[in-house]
Amino acid sequence: MVQQLALKIDVDTYRGTREGVPRLVATLQRHNAQATFFFTLGPDHMGRAIKRVFRKGYLQKVSRMSVVEHYGYKTLLYGTLLPAPDIGRKCADILRSVRDAGFETGIHCYDHIRWQDHVLDKDAEWTQRELQRAVDRYTEIFGEAPHAHAAAGWQMNRHALRLMQRMGFDYSSDTRGAHPYIPTWQAEIVACPQLPTTLPTLDELINRDGITLDNIAAHVLKLTAQPPGTGHVFTLHAELEGGKWMPVFEQLLEGWQKQGYELVSLQQYLQGLDAGALPRHEVQMREVEGRVGKLAVASETPAG
Repeated sequence: MVQQLALKIDVDTYRGTREGVPRLVATLQRHNAQATFFFTLGPDHMGRAIKRVFRKGYLQKVSRMSVVEHYGYKTLLYGTLLPAPDIGRKCADILRSVRDAGFETGIHCYDHIRWQDHVLDKDAEWTQRELQRAVDRYTEIFGEAPHAHAAAGWQMNRHALRLMQRMGFDYSSDTRGAHPYIPTWQAEIVACPQLPTTLPTLDELINRDGITLDNIAAHVLKLTAQPPGTGHVFTLHAELEGGKWMPVFEQLLEGWQKQGYELVSLQQYLQGLDAGALPRHEVQMREVEGRVGKLAVASETPAG
């Protein structure tokens, strides 16, 4: 049986949408690979991320990679010294072109900074309002309701998980974990499959433990050399792999295909699973090596 590796592309910024997305579409087509693009659909307030400088570990992470090189000065000022461009309004044609090129699309968020920095402590009303904004904008752009969600920064709360089921999403990819599962939150079952990111991202690995741009692809390929029974989900970013790290991404695409993986969208990945046999795992907020703060992570052992 051919093992599948699903490519999940998070699009966080206006620049990533305008520049990274078209480059990734062209690259994936050249390698006959599929992927799912998850779009930020509202204002680019990335400049407000400056507040994270006070968080433990943030400066250490930033020092491992050039934020300016990947995001650009303008992006780092949007929402502060520069007005925030509305990604969905300004880039609707680009978003639709991804669908028209045959790629799956879904919701990342409406406002990346608002969701990533605040959702964990917000109530049901705030969470529903923020998600509904993304759903409405997606529907306005694509002419149909979304069927998939991938949380900004792997940040979730109980209300957000419930909404994955209530809004009828086919699946959600909001967490980190070892394999697909049905999520629970404090023993409450949420009937919407989670397809978690199973591999570390490039920005989590770079300049740690001797890993550089010269050997990072080889390091990731070692992690995928022995495919697990349920394959893998790899998350990449339009601002990174769609920009300066494109050569690394191409090395990965070629390497995975040589390892025998079929490179698929998350919807294709879901179709290859026995949804009725998925284990249940508790969603916990835990630290992930190489990333700042706590992320939504599947418990290591199945929930009862």
